[in-house]
Amino acid sequence: MIQFHRNERAASLPARLSRSWLLVSAASSEETIAAALESEADSVIIDLEDGCPPDQKEAARQHTVDMLNASASAWVRVNGNDSPYWKEDLAALNHAKGLKGVMLAMAEDPDQVTRTAMMLPAGTPVIALIETALGMVNAVAIAKAPGTFRLAFGLGDYRRDTGVSADPLALAYARSQLVIASRVGGLAGPIDGPSMGALGSDLVRDCQVTTNHGMTGKLTLEPAQIETINLALAPSADEIAWAKELLEKTEGDSVPKDGSYLPRLARARKVSDLAKTYGLWRK
Repeated sequence: MIQFHRNERAASLPARLSRSWLLVSAASSEETIAAALESEADSVIIDLEDGCPPDQKEAARQHTVDMLNASASAWVRVNGNDSPYWKEDLAALNHAKGLKGVMLAMAEDPDQVTRTAMMLPAGTPVIALIETALGMVNAVAIAKAPGTFRLAFGLGDYRRDTGVSADPLALAYARSQLVIASRVGGLAGPIDGPSMGALGSDLVRDCQVTTNHGMTGKLTLEPAQIETINLALAPSADEIAWAKELLEKTEGDSVPKDGSYLPRLARARKVSDLAKTYGLWRK
């Protein structure tokens, strides 16, 4: 087995602030998984669900545990509660030292998240992947469930379940629901679904949809998308310049103290904190 190394910049970033979430199949070669861990993805998820064919799940599960017990450190997407593989996934991951957390596929009920968390070592965070109409209706309860760390949008399966098109306007309700549920549940912003095959300006446009709705992360299956996602989901140069100017005026006590001052100051401090965390403040 090869020696795995996690990107040091990404490894130090709290998962609640992760922008890019790279999914890599558990059935992939060690070299592919090693490359994913060394990439600039804020978080890496080894996929035991859709990305892993049924006839390879058992071997891929054991291989994943072996890697996590060697030198790898990553999240793992497990199969949904209704799947015959769910219990086996969790039982195996109980013995994985490098497990950072799990993403639960097809989350539709708060009890599913809580049961998943209870079957893992205490404190293991669970990302609830909302992929169906039922999951969307129960999003607030899922966000408030013990064990839920963040919500994520399973875009492809949600569209298949509901018949909704890929038009951002058609999906605006679902994205807003996840944002509101996350806020009510006291969670970090939700993770948007992937943009399959999008690069350049197309991906930038999709990321703008993500941020416009208040989502703060994005799934990807393509390493070539990581840099764009990281930049697009971080404070922009204009936002950073505005925050610097307001904070400098505040220190000099020269900013007008009208009714909008405190909200603007809070926003400037948030932009400042994020820009510093992402290494953009001095740039």
